[in-house]
Amino acid sequence: MSPPLGILLLSGTHDRAHYALVLATGAAAIGRQVVLFASNAGCQLFLADTPLLADARETLLAERGVATLAALLEAAEELGIRRIACEAGLRAEGLAAESLAPGVEIAGVVTFLSAVGDGQIATV
Repeated sequence: MSPPLGILLLSGTHDRAHYALVLATGAAAIGRQVVLFASNAGCQLFLADTPLLADARETLLAERGVATLAALLEAAEELGIRRIACEAGLRAEGLAAESLAPGVEIAGVVTFLSAVGDGQIATV
């Protein structure tokens, strides 16, 4: 079995969030356990009503036949990717736990590191 892949998302930009999901869903599709950990502005990805879906890049990607953030979020859920919003990151950004999408955990970096264990960590 392949080692787990931990993806650390710190940025709240569409392109960073999109590529974090590209890496996460790609790894999960080939059978790897994936943990996507968002902190600070990256927590925007996990909001139930994420403003990232209103970004103009969503339309551009769809027009060019590239998976959108919306499609990748759905795939991540279907593939069972573990999604963790950093508790301190939520507080730093002034985001309420109640604003998160269903299924997103709230935990800290120790939980993330424990989940990844001896696996790989990618920062996006």
